[in-house]
Amino acid sequence: MKKAVPQAAALLLEKLLLLAHLRPLPAAGTDTDTDTDRGEPPPAPRGDLLEVPRTLFVHFGIYLGENRVAHLMPDILPALTDDRRQIQRVVTNKRLILGVVTKTASIRVDTVEDFAYGGSILVNHMDRLFKDRLLGSEEAARRAEKLVGATAYSLLWNNCEHFVTYCRYGAPVSLQTDKFCETVKMIIRDQRSVLASVLVGLAAVVCLGLAPSTTLPTILVTFLLWMAG
Repeated sequence: MKKAVPQAAALLLEKLLLLAHLRPLPAAGTDTDTDTDRGEPPPAPRGDLLEVPRTLFVHFGIYLGENRVAHLMPDILPALTDDRRQIQRVVTNKRLILGVVTKTASIRVDTVEDFAYGGSILVNHMDRLFKDRLLGSEEAARRAEKLVGATAYSLLWNNCEHFVTYCRYGAPVSLQTDKFCETVKMIIRDQRSVLASVLVGLAAVVCLGLAPSTTLPTILVTFLLWMAG
């Protein structure tokens, strides 16, 4: 039992690190990639698809020309006020998190610098994956402009990647979501996750005492993982 506890802890850490390093797209560096300098406007034409890799995800936008980018951002503020000046301010982490929780967002237009937020920009990096579905650049820009404004948000069904793929390729797709779901399936199918859930539940019982709030979740989670595996 003493050996099983550190093994379970190592397993959980392994899974968390796996989730934290999701990279659904091929690495940059081929001749078809364009990686702009930090803070520099991307090249014309309108309708280019821009990507900014972050630590845990990739953020996407559609270039509208004149140093402007349309992108979907979780944001609580559009649900609270109609004041365009407040909404147009750069989205803070607090606004973003509350937007994710309440499933509210806006498709907004920002400068390239505000969109990139200090990161490097990849241009049309996804085109290689959707060559047969590529729309015209001007059509992509017009689609993005029509959608600007408040919208619903869903991490799995309506995020920034769904927005840009609809504009540039004609259908909302999220490779990040697909990769995340596949990773979750892999974790669930790994029967070591059952042991980890049991050990975590036992630790909760030891620390918090024997009660329905500790035993029921342990039994339920363990049973679901066992049946799904």
